[in-house]
Amino acid sequence: MRTILYFFLVSLCFSSCKNKKVPIESKHLFQSIFNGKDLDGWRGDSTYWRVENGILTGEVTPETILKQNSFIIYEKEQPENFELKLEYKVSAFGNSGINYRSEIIENKPFALKGYQCDIDGENKYTGQNYEEKKRTTLAYIGETVIIPQMPDSIPKSNIRKNIKRNCWQSRDLEEAKVSSKLKLNIKSNDWNEVHILVKDNKMQHYINGVLFSEVTDLDEINRSKKGYIGVQVHVGPPMKIEYRNIRLKHL
Repeated sequence: MRTILYFFLVSLCFSSCKNKKVPIESKHLFQSIFNGKDLDGWRGDSTYWRVENGILTGEVTPETILKQNSFIIYEKEQPENFELKLEYKVSAFGNSGINYRSEIIENKPFALKGYQCDIDGENKYTGQNYEEKKRTTLAYIGETVIIPQMPDSIPKSNIRKNIKRNCWQSRDLEEAKVSSKLKLNIKSNDWNEVHILVKDNKMQHYINGVLFSEVTDLDEINRSKKGYIGVQVHVGPPMKIEYRNIRLKHL
């Protein structure tokens, strides 16, 4: 009797489990990539980066002035198509940025090159698309831009020849919104949310739910399809940048 009852219960459990819906894979949902406790999964210079009150904090003091930009890099993966959401607060004269689809520069400590959603305390650049250590500015605040194939006249070994005034010269401007109006959406000395949406060749930067820049990159020679995420402290005067609620969703 006990044997019959045992097999009946096992069969009932199996039938119940089989009829349950399988949940959506977690990788298709927003997942935190910063635990708020320590720097697990992140690598950066402890002179500039720390966890403080659950916040990823980057700070440059008068005693630790930088000679080159320094990133803290999320090393666990190199996402291709994704959405990234986070909140930031930056000091009045701070300068930072969120890199993605970026590669590590081996001969420089804690350095990245690649796409960046720019951030600064004066909001001269916040939300624009700046390609660190490569093609420089791809889209200013308010711009929707298509980057065509690099001209044959530009040597692949010296793309700086196609840069003027810190801006890539091969750009087709599709739309330009008034940057001063967009900047009204940014809160000073307070938390702001960044939403970066990257799908195939298109990159969109949102600040507090408003689109600040959009780039479609058709330059097969210079574009990148995947890479590291990292956040930056920038050369210049003393500054402080804080990040929290860093979440990633794969597309």
